[in-house]
Amino acid sequence: MPLARRPRRSIDIWPGFVDALATVLMVMLFVLMVFVLAQFFLGHALSGSEQTNQRLSQELSALAEQLNLTKQANSDLLDDLSAAKTENETQKATLDQQIAAMRDDLSRIAQALSASEQKVTDQKLQIDDLGSKLNKALSSQVEELKRYRSEFFGRLRQVLGNRPGIRIEGDRFVFQSELLFATGSAELGPDGQAQVRQLAVTLQELNKEIPKNLKWVLRVDSHTDKRPISGKYRSNWELSTARAITVVRTLIAYGIPADHLAAAGFGEFQPLDDGDSETAWAKNRRIELRLDQL
Repeated sequence: MPLARRPRRSIDIWPGFVDALATVLMVMLFVLMVFVLAQFFLGHALSGSEQTNQRLSQELSALAEQLNLTKQANSDLLDDLSAAKTENETQKATLDQQIAAMRDDLSRIAQALSASEQKVTDQKLQIDDLGSKLNKALSSQVEELKRYRSEFFGRLRQVLGNRPGIRIEGDRFVFQSELLFATGSAELGPDGQAQVRQLAVTLQELNKEIPKNLKWVLRVDSHTDKRPISGKYRSNWELSTARAITVVRTLIAYGIPADHLAAAGFGEFQPLDDGDSETAWAKNRRIELRLDQL
């Protein structure tokens, strides 16, 4: 028996086609999505570039404006520098003239100073010469006065005699106060009056011999001891001053010019002996006569 033919099966490609079509569609959709995204990002990038370009344009405009301002400032600065240079040149010329004038003034001052220094030098030499002459003259007068003082003391010693209580100490003729005054008194007793009169006579004789250009003065210095006193005078200072004045007034009464006399009281403050004995006190009570040059 003949074999029965199997019926031929037909191939169904539709599902595969659908799958392929679906795959192609998905690919196309993916590509389209990629394209759309690319367009989106590209548009966004282009938009950002435009903004950047706009910002850059604005900054370039600002820089250009600033550059113009800088150029204007540089131009103004150059103008100022030019004006300052001109002014400096003018000032420099003026300053040079002033410096030249000052140099002339300094030169004249230096010449005047040199002349003044020479004049001062000459005057100093003259002063030194005059000082030397004056010193010689004074030295001569001092020596001359010493000679007259020695002569005065010698004559006074001859007139008064070699009496106790009268002595010569250096350049002073010294009387013990008791020879002229009573204790605590500034009045001359009879013996004191006689001795001061002899002193006046000796001074008058000596004054005739002393040259007129030799200015002299007889100092009468009165001293006491340190014991306190009572009575008319409140202190030894007042007593000593009163005694010196009494001697001076008496000399004036006997004809001695007042301009040749001076009186000073020292109280107990210039003692010759610091002891506390009768001998020390008696030595400190004294009237000193000193012939000095004015």
